[in-house]
Amino acid sequence: MAGKFEVYKDRAGKYRFRLKASNGQVVATGEAYETKASALKGCESVRKAAEGAPVVEVES
Repeated sequence: MAGKFEVYKDRAGKYRFRLKASNGQVVATGEAYETKASALKGCESVRKAAEGAPVVEVES
């Protein structure tokens, strides 16, 4: 099974999303959005940005 996005309402009443790996571990979280539609757009933005994105090592 592939990972999945979950959209939910936080305690403050804002919408957020999280990306979960196939093992259920949260690997990314989104900011707070006023509307569910905005949170869904945030999910789509992450999907588009990650497609084909290179992995780059940086020095700390």
